[in-house]
Amino acid sequence: MSGSTAGRFITLEGGEGAGKSTQIARLKSWLEGSGRRVVATREPGGAPGAEMIRKLLVEGPVERWDGTTEALLHFAARREHLRSTVWPALERGDWVVSDRFADSTLAYQGYGHGVDRRVFEQLYEVAVGKFRPDLTVILDLPVEIGLKRAAARRGTETRYESLPREFHARVRAGFLDIAGREPGRCIVIDATGDIDAVARAIAGAVRERLGV
Repeated sequence: MSGSTAGRFITLEGGEGAGKSTQIARLKSWLEGSGRRVVATREPGGAPGAEMIRKLLVEGPVERWDGTTEALLHFAARREHLRSTVWPALERGDWVVSDRFADSTLAYQGYGHGVDRRVFEQLYEVAVGKFRPDLTVILDLPVEIGLKRAAARRGTETRYESLPREFHARVRAGFLDIAGREPGRCIVIDATGDIDAVARAIAGAVRERLGV
């Protein structure tokens, strides 16, 4: 696919504890209320093969993979996710809302772990091609708040949450840099507010950008 001509593809991005999963559910409900058919999905994952790769990425010790290996795994999972879930849904005319997409790989493995941006761009071309999200919502909040929220929600740290604060600061700066480079696709929303306020801001952005 060269673009989502029938349905629309919306991605939610952000650091740990930004509330993406909660807001995906709220956005799906809101879009369905406006008459759209909606598929909610996530990365890494969103398809059986991609979910198997997800386990490799989110479980186990921090030092298990280096940044380049992680990027390769993410794009392998992404290709399967697109092929099995996202592209078929868009071709049916459904809207797809995804908890993370390629911007997370660039933010975490690129800005966070220092993988050269050219590696990311080459992998994107191979796995994804010309396809891009119609809208990317970046939920932004201070690192300390996000990590506290994430730990409180799960009761334990994931592999990524246990990385140093400096890593998460680079990831946050990366997301903001991505948004600054592509303002036509991306919008940054303050995620420090309550769930309802953030949901209203997201709905407003979708209404403004995609004409819902």
